Amino acid sequence: MAKSQLFHLARRVGVRTREVAFTVPPTVSPLSPRRGLGECSPLTPRRMGSGDTTPVGSQAGSEYGGDSRATTPSPGPFRGSFTDLSAMTGAASGLGGINPELYKTDELEGDLDQYPEDHIGRVWLQLEYHSDAEKLLVTLIKAKNLPSRLIGSINSCDPYVRLYLMPDERRYLQTKIRKKTCNPRFDETFGFQVTAKELEDRALKLTFYDVDRDKKHQVIGHVLILLKELGEWEGKRLLRRDLEREVSLSPRELGQLEVSLGYNDNLERLTVTVGDSMQLKVEKELRQEKNEFQVRISLMHQAKVVKTKKTAVVKSGDSPSFNESFHFKVTPDALDTTSVSIVVTVGKKSDNVVGRVQMGSFMFARGRALEHWNQMLAKKRQQVKQWHTLT
Repeated sequence: MAKSQLFHLARRVGVRTREVAFTVPPTVSPLSPRRGLGECSPLTPRRMGSGDTTPVGSQAGSEYGGDSRATTPSPGPFRGSFTDLSAMTGAASGLGGINPELYKTDELEGDLDQYPEDHIGRVWLQLEYHSDAEKLLVTLIKAKNLPSRLIGSINSCDPYVRLYLMPDERRYLQTKIRKKTCNPRFDETFGFQVTAKELEDRALKLTFYDVDRDKKHQVIGHVLILLKELGEWEGKRLLRRDLEREVSLSPRELGQLEVSLGYNDNLERLTVTVGDSMQLKVEKELRQEKNEFQVRISLMHQAKVVKTKKTAVVKSGDSPSFNESFHFKVTPDALDTTSVSIVVTVGKKSDNVVGRVQMGSFMFARGRALEHWNQMLAKKRQQVKQWHTLT
């Protein structure tokens, strides 16, 4: 008997035939709404029966912003619900897509890669002053376009930065060395203890160095920021500055001091002579008809004070004469890491500073003070005399 005849006969006698359900093969989703990013899970197929005309994936779970209608679990051996693929795409964008906040242009970037000729670098930093703690916080963010030691190379530079709160060049803070980059990222924060009153007379100085193959520290350039020129600011202040080869600090002139330097390489002796002074500026509350002036000379090795000597107290108007010489033991190989700090004080307290000047190698001094030091080295066993402006 033919199969069609057996089928019709079975229907007449009430025998039910077994139906084989058609199932949609499982689909693998790149992202599972029930698992974390990077995992995959198959979408549960839905059994299609007679009268069911719902297309695959037409309903989405409300968890990801799709249709808020709940889906009905399908009968049969596979149970679950479908998730709209378009809703899944939106969910993936929200969970693992591009975050626009991470790609915002820096508000201080300006025109990218637009640098003038002979440019030696640009730095980004953030300043914040806490008046309650009397502390200035400096965050060094990054630098760009620092010069490379090798022509044609874009990464032959091992930079680091020293931060000074001028006019105090004796103390400094220093970043870590960044290896093989002309565009270093620092992200380091430093704190300077300073009162709000002193802040107006201070300047922030950044000196960039490059450590070459011979482990010598070569100066790249400087940035000098007069804090009083920034005005008052609340919260954080973002700044962008270009490096300069030479900077001069002149927030105010506090008078002049005559100094002589001499070095005897046979005796390994450095001689510092403090001579006359002119028009020393004394604060009103300390000013008298005859002030008591004194000069403090400190020999420093790197950032450490080795020895300090003082002149006798001189009573005078505003131009005292000291005329005293001091000798320090310094070996020839230590001259590059040695500096001399000269501080003029008034009154009985040593912290009533009128002004100061620091002389030494390129690591510690600039301008006229550096020239004076170099002349001393060039004219050994001679006294080299110069006038210096106190800061």
